[in-house]
Amino acid sequence: MPDQNEKFITVVSGLPRSGTSLMMRMLEAGGIPILTDRQRQADSDNPRGYYEFEPVKQLAKDASWIPYAVGKAVKIIYVFLYHLPPTQKYKVIFLKRNLEEVVASQKVMLRNRQEGDVLADQQLMESYSDQLVALDVWLRHQSHLAVHYVDYGDTVADPVRTAFEVNQFLGLNLDTQAMAKTVEPTLHRNRSAAV
Repeated sequence: MPDQNEKFITVVSGLPRSGTSLMMRMLEAGGIPILTDRQRQADSDNPRGYYEFEPVKQLAKDASWIPYAVGKAVKIIYVFLYHLPPTQKYKVIFLKRNLEEVVASQKVMLRNRQEGDVLADQQLMESYSDQLVALDVWLRHQSHLAVHYVDYGDTVADPVRTAFEVNQFLGLNLDTQAMAKTVEPTLHRNRSAAV
């Protein structure tokens, strides 16, 4: 279990469909309290749940809930990282995933929800790539944010190693075996041809 005196917030971030829900599940199994309202129910796209917290979407306007996240893990999609108030310390676990897989997974989700595609695949991948480069540059200059990048494919292939590295980054005594056991390779469904 994590030390309740830890004065930081664990943030799980990344692009949509990059493995953030998987990492939240790993952290929960490892012993970190999770900040989620469970309003978004599990479905065929995320059969183990989304681990979302609705107030995150209003972070730019209302960050009053942030102090309650200290000692917990919360999922914050990449675009909202810019709005985290510097009055707190954050350890960000940022999920990286092959952009072809991310876009393919998003398209499947859109079809399942009967929503239209927003951009062509190549446009979307280029847009995401540019946004991630800009975010990475910004993150390097934020003293209140420490970042550890985790590759989704590597996590599925070797969850024990990822669990160990995340535990080291957080500086906590998490149950890394329990974390690794939550990873289900069968849920890695949208794979790049290069994988």
